[in-house]
Amino acid sequence: MSEGRQGVVAGVTTVLGGFRDFLMRGNVVELAVAVVIGAAFTNIVNAVVEGVINPVVGAFGTRDLSAYEICLRGDCAGDSGVAIRWGAVVSASLTFLITAGVVYFLMILPLTRFMARMRRKEEVGEVAPVITELDLLTEIRDELVARRTGRPVATVGAQRSGEAEPPSGPADGQGREEGPARE
Repeated sequence: MSEGRQGVVAGVTTVLGGFRDFLMRGNVVELAVAVVIGAAFTNIVNAVVEGVINPVVGAFGTRDLSAYEICLRGDCAGDSGVAIRWGAVVSASLTFLITAGVVYFLMILPLTRFMARMRRKEEVGEVAPVITELDLLTEIRDELVARRTGRPVATVGAQRSGEAEPPSGPADGQGREEGPARE
């Protein structure tokens, strides 16, 4: 294969790989699932609006919300008037609110709680021991003592505040000259 043709194939492969990565990102996949489920759920919501909400509204007026309108000019009974069909807007708004509520409470909220639970399990499993400054200083002290004496020293925990630390002399056991006593 010629070098020019190989370059084109490599370029196409790179572009398609980038497109695949874009499609497989979490947000794009979640959006696609939401669109498909939302479209499938529309029939259920429309049935609830037409079968439950419209009859309740019908108890106070007409059975169909889209029949509610305001006539701005002329006679709305004929074609000469200008009508604002606010009932259709209310019906569409109710459909949207019901759809959004069901999607949120039955899909998003449980999924969010599940993902948070999974993250907590991962965090608990991956907790590394925390090394504090005090631990590091203890290690440095022990290493310096071991170098000075030529023999390894057992690690002794560092003194905490409030605990009395015994006076320490040189590592070879010889005492220091004593100075004037303090009172």
